[in-house]
Amino acid sequence: MEAATHASSPLSVLESVCCLECGEIYSKPVAGSTMHKNPGCPDCGYVGWIPLSLPLEARSSRRSGAGRRLRRPAQSD
Repeated sequence: MEAATHASSPLSVLESVCCLECGEIYSKPVAGSTMHKNPGCPDCGYVGWIPLSLPLEARSSRRSGAGRRLRRPAQSD
């Protein structure tokens, strides 16, 4: 029995992003060359974008000190 061979293209991982110019939400490849990684908005062509979901490391419990109240040491008499 012969093994079946299929001509297939490699799979690529996509991420959803939002165009910074027009607000269009679209998918773009995560890996590849610069042109493949950031082909630009399909609606307006702008190449600036922001991911719709934060990377895992940004979701960690690390927080800045902004907005926190400072604790003062107890004063001794």
